[in-house]
Amino acid sequence: MTIKSVDEFIQNIKKKTKSLYDKQVEKASNTELYYVVCAIVKEEIEKDWSKTNREYQEQQPKQVYYLSMEFLIGRLLESNLINMGMREVCNEALKKLNFTPKEIYEEEPDPGLGNGGLGRLAACFLDSLATLSYPGHGFGIRYQYGMFEQRFINGYQTELPDYWLKDPYPWGTRNEQAATEVKFGGTVRMLELDDGSIEIKHEYTDNVLAVPYNVPIVGYENEIVNTLCLWKAESPLSPKERNYQELLSNEQLERDHSIDQISGMLYPNDSDDEGKMLRIRQQYFLVASSLAKIVTDFKENNRLSLHHLPEKVVIQINDTHPSLAIPEMMRMLMDEEGFGWDEAWEITTNVFAYTNHTTLHEALEKWPVHMIETLLPRIHMIINEINERFCQHLWHNHPELRDKIPDLAVIAYGQVHMAHLAIVGSFSVNGVANLHTEILKNQEMKNFYHLYPDRFNNKTNGITHRRWLLMANPELADLITEKIGNQWIDRPRELTNLLRCTEDSAFLDKLAKVKKNNKQKLANYIHETTGITVDEHSIFDVQIKRLHEYKRQLLNIFHVIYLYNELKANPNLDIVPRTFIFGAKAAPSYYFAKEVIKLINTVASIINHDPEIKDKIKVIFLENYNTSLAEKIIPAADVSEQISTAGKEASGTGNMKLMMNGALTVGTLDGANIEMKDQVEDPNIFIFGLREEEVSDYHRNQSYNAKEIYQTDERITEIMDELRDGVFGQDVEFKDIYYHLLSTNDPYFILKDFQSYVETHQQVDQNYRNQAIWLPKTVINIAHSGKFSSDRTIQEYASGIWKIEKQVK
Repeated sequence: MTIKSVDEFIQNIKKKTKSLYDKQVEKASNTELYYVVCAIVKEEIEKDWSKTNREYQEQQPKQVYYLSMEFLIGRLLESNLINMGMREVCNEALKKLNFTPKEIYEEEPDPGLGNGGLGRLAACFLDSLATLSYPGHGFGIRYQYGMFEQRFINGYQTELPDYWLKDPYPWGTRNEQAATEVKFGGTVRMLELDDGSIEIKHEYTDNVLAVPYNVPIVGYENEIVNTLCLWKAESPLSPKERNYQELLSNEQLERDHSIDQISGMLYPNDSDDEGKMLRIRQQYFLVASSLAKIVTDFKENNRLSLHHLPEKVVIQINDTHPSLAIPEMMRMLMDEEGFGWDEAWEITTNVFAYTNHTTLHEALEKWPVHMIETLLPRIHMIINEINERFCQHLWHNHPELRDKIPDLAVIAYGQVHMAHLAIVGSFSVNGVANLHTEILKNQEMKNFYHLYPDRFNNKTNGITHRRWLLMANPELADLITEKIGNQWIDRPRELTNLLRCTEDSAFLDKLAKVKKNNKQKLANYIHETTGITVDEHSIFDVQIKRLHEYKRQLLNIFHVIYLYNELKANPNLDIVPRTFIFGAKAAPSYYFAKEVIKLINTVASIINHDPEIKDKIKVIFLENYNTSLAEKIIPAADVSEQISTAGKEASGTGNMKLMMNGALTVGTLDGANIEMKDQVEDPNIFIFGLREEEVSDYHRNQSYNAKEIYQTDERITEIMDELRDGVFGQDVEFKDIYYHLLSTNDPYFILKDFQSYVETHQQVDQNYRNQAIWLPKTVINIAHSGKFSSDRTIQEYASGIWKIEKQVK
């Protein structure tokens, strides 16, 4: 029974402050209060956590394990309070003790466990699994450092260490008893025994200890608490087991550093061999430790042989990063459990399911064979055997694909193709939006689809509305509940009941007030962090996502430059004032993306300080975009920029979060934008640009000519020449962008889509002027956003792929 009264919560705070810090609560700092509240909440969670684990052991349900290199879980204190039904009680208790709840919650660091949509999706899935009472858990790595903390110095992205674990993290519980050893390197010997069987000897290995830290994943008011297990790499020898001289030797220090690196940093730079080797070590470390735990738990909790593993276990591979789990499962079944190849393969291919997250061929992981052989000699042998058997199968059973064998092989041209390994070794392959899945089936993975048509399926991504609406936008959540009741929290499709409010002037007025309040909060934050004053009455036009050419932040800033040029020519130009808000990180080695960041910041510094344009446009690039910053930006957004080149964005989830909070989408027919358009219909979404089939035709026919557009569209000519001639930078700082677009023939069709993009934004301007038109559109978007809850996505996975059942209380 959770704490339900304010007085009881106050008493708990006072007692816990005394026991933890030996002081009265009045003298406690915000940081101390944060840890106090975490301790109180965690005690309540642990009651349900123990009960949930006990029920899983007793009832032996089939369980899903989600393997991912990223879990972008965000701050957990407020989220856990909501799911435990304690947020309002906690808020009142803190206020009565003269603390500000928001300040206490913001003491929590953003865990550096993910980078973008992939990791945030994984976190949303865990939330929905627990809330829907499904037995499902996550496995990841407890990175000491996140990808990096972004700072802008003279407009350039500068990467600083994201040491999010510098202070104790209250939500991860270390469990040394469940630690396991992971083996790298060494030599493999095959011994033939008297009975003719083969025994594998893997010797002289470099062992690493994997220690689990368990994070509770709390379901919404249902007493279910699942687990996210994060592995930390440590030396298998304690200091006591080594003599002092060994401990301080260079060799030992180097080895300890090598071990620390495995769980040291999310996505180390893999532009050189050392970085590639580290990434392979990370991936194998994740899968080997996770599978050891999964198989151990199966043996302890089920009275069945491992032949029955697929009846009780399903493992979802989130993208290709955990694909080494497939040969690792084969290794465990054969080398440790005594299964023959055919039996082990039957079990393995009925346990694993694979989610593909990209149509970009260059983004599909490939690792040099020699690196796998050096780091993981036994795994290399198994992958080689998988490849040989697969290629033999193609040769004998699919003569129509014989000439395609090099393109389909798991090992080809000296590289291990991780996506091919994942497809061959899984029983399910899913895309994450309808268009994405069709592209996989008909283009990128056409021949695999020919081989395994029954394996391919679609599961459109989703987001948890409990974090992205109930928590991030409490004013809007309260307004919705006031109008249609609170059933939408458990059943997000109930949001469609808002459709009857599109002509309710009182509701629309309240909705406008909520948006204005959120915009004022963000404007205050912008002023505090950048010193720039923005007008909360302007259109807040938002593009927040990883910076990549195909996501086309460059198209956005080209439009900004176009508007600026127009205003310079005519300062009295009649446009609705607009604040363009960017948030994005570029990968440290991605030169072009970093040049785009510099361009945006340079344009911003010019525009924001030009009195001639009368503050009609402002440009804000907020540093260090992460989950907590997204929670500030999204409720305030009027316009959601989802402008990727058609066919390149697998799904998108930022589009769903912004839609759910009443932003109108400016987007291409790409990813889940298409399904959003199908829900809200044309007048309520702003679609522009080439369609996927048109993009494909241009590529196939090589009929696109970027230089022709540059030479014939005066607006493009002016913008490009300004880049070339140093108008926005010292000397010719952005000449590289100019030459890149023309020399590569504008591979993402920025110049081609520019005219359509400008015209669409003119429609946005005209619509926003009349709030009687704009506000009903926002209601329609919020009302249809329930379809894009991760609850719906997880139900589809559970019934269509995993075949797991809800735990009935």
